[in-house]
Amino acid sequence: SSGINAEYGEENKAVIYRRLYEYFFEEVDAVDNGINATEGKPRYHVTTTLSGRVRALNPKWNDKEQDFDGQFQKAMNLVGKELTDRVEGMARVWLPALELVKQSFEDRFSVHPSGKIIKLAGEGCPWKEHLYNLEEEAGCEGSVLYVISQSSDSHRVMAVGVRGEGFTNRLSLPEKWMGVRDDALSEISGIPQCVFVHANGFIGGNKTEEGALAMAVKSLDMQGQA
Repeated sequence: SSGINAEYGEENKAVIYRRLYEYFFEEVDAVDNGINATEGKPRYHVTTTLSGRVRALNPKWNDKEQDFDGQFQKAMNLVGKELTDRVEGMARVWLPALELVKQSFEDRFSVHPSGKIIKLAGEGCPWKEHLYNLEEEAGCEGSVLYVISQSSDSHRVMAVGVRGEGFTNRLSLPEKWMGVRDDALSEISGIPQCVFVHANGFIGGNKTEEGALAMAVKSLDMQGQA
């Protein structure tokens, strides 16, 4: 958009254009050309994609009056808004997060000597893709295992996922912590003020930042990663 063109330099615009192709146009183009997203049979039906929603706007075969022009206009509006929202999100949310994640990545050895934990400023900051790219650029892919961040009422310790492998973590929180909450979790972990660890071990919480960091450090120790 013209606002983004005026606000961002050429380098940042190039980054946004590349991401827009990878995370928007490539998918639409692949669907339009009949290219499957997976090699094997999908495990479940995916019907809420942009292409699927546009397809749903076609006049119904049994409509008494089929308004092709009207439905086409609805489809244009749908795609136009989605594209605009995607560009705005990339420019005003995703791109500014890069600086926060980059600073956290550079400071990781001050958080823990292993460099396997980063402390992230900014609640809800989108960090995953930035972290993967920063690791790749630094030649240390897979090195960061946990991210500490603040939530509305506590602090989180999040396991970094394996890139491109969905819900697989590089190192989940300890199995004996999974699904345990509050005082029971504090007792078995030996860390005060614990809040929870998810049953799948990808995230946990503590009332303090120090406690969340202690959970990450102890998890490294328990699993031979310190």
